[in-house]
Amino acid sequence: MRPDDRLGEVLQSERLNAALAWLLVAFVGLVVVASLVRGNALWAGFALAVLALAVLPPLVFRRVDVMLPWEVLLLAALPLVGRVFTTVPLTGRFVGYLAVAALALIIAVELNAFTTVEMTPGFAVFFVVVATLAAAGVWAVARWQADVWLGTAFLLDPALTPEAIETRLMWEFIYSTLAGVAAGVVFERYFRRRDRIRRQLPVEVGR
Repeated sequence: MRPDDRLGEVLQSERLNAALAWLLVAFVGLVVVASLVRGNALWAGFALAVLALAVLPPLVFRRVDVMLPWEVLLLAALPLVGRVFTTVPLTGRFVGYLAVAALALIIAVELNAFTTVEMTPGFAVFFVVVATLAAAGVWAVARWQADVWLGTAFLLDPALTPEAIETRLMWEFIYSTLAGVAAGVVFERYFRRRDRIRRQLPVEVGR
């Protein structure tokens, strides 16, 4: 295959990625509106954070085709669907940590793709998982402090035994680990696709 043909295939693939990514950005914008209508300011704020990170690359580079991989944005959009349109407690807890993992994933991809920071695939996956676990730990400590100092029952629910509280907390850490691993798998796929694109490009273009 001639270099021009390979370049044409790559450009077509990137245009498709940009189109899918912008569709997901539009969906996240709708989630912001839906969350505000439902009075869920917390998830409206999270959706706005995803929206801001998603449009940052095209704004910085002033090109609508410079977008995050659509798989990354899809992973970030799934927790929003789960929180806005479902009410199952188990699903809600899992997608809550999947949302944190998605934000860590977006930040890692943007650092790797649009800055001088270089991450190996293994370290990138490790970064996403650890960032998700760290966020889960900080959230648990914050709830405990609120219960101790403000008399709330976010974590120390008086209706539950200490063993039940510990069990529920351990399950939350399991959910956060699974969410981090799921985000890491998406990041691994992103690395494989990026390396495949670089191999397809002519040397003078792929630099």
